[in-house]
Amino acid sequence: MRGPKPSTIVLTDPERPQLNLLVRRHTTPQQLVLRARIVLAAADGANNSQLARQLVVSRDTVRRWRERWLALQAASLDDLPLIERLTDAPRPGAPRRITAEQECQIIALACEPPPDAHRPISQWTGRAIASEIKQRGIVDTISDRHAARLLKRGT
Repeated sequence: MRGPKPSTIVLTDPERPQLNLLVRRHTTPQQLVLRARIVLAAADGANNSQLARQLVVSRDTVRRWRERWLALQAASLDDLPLIERLTDAPRPGAPRRITAEQECQIIALACEPPPDAHRPISQWTGRAIASEIKQRGIVDTISDRHAARLLKRGT
């Protein structure tokens, strides 16, 4: 059974060369390359099913990026650059409470032997590192489990 025909994408003169440049540039993240390819092929008249088969992605992915491009195309390239149109939308959830700088301080603390911090243990535990983090004032509050997770991720 055939569904509705997808909306047509019409690229402006500056958009098409910029999208082609993104696709060809070696330093472009592959997520952006895929999204640029979706937009370029959609502008050439391919439907969602054809694009999904050609680019080996789901039809939902093609539909999402076609719709997103059409929604953001009204903004000029000066207001909303091409790369920002192709990047992920902000994800829901609470913002980070521990900054990257604080995380670096925590990892540096974990690299110190516990006896240097006047701890009578040979290895850091979640409870001991959390206590030391709070004592040094790196963060106000941190659970033992979160401190242990940061240590595990930092190694």
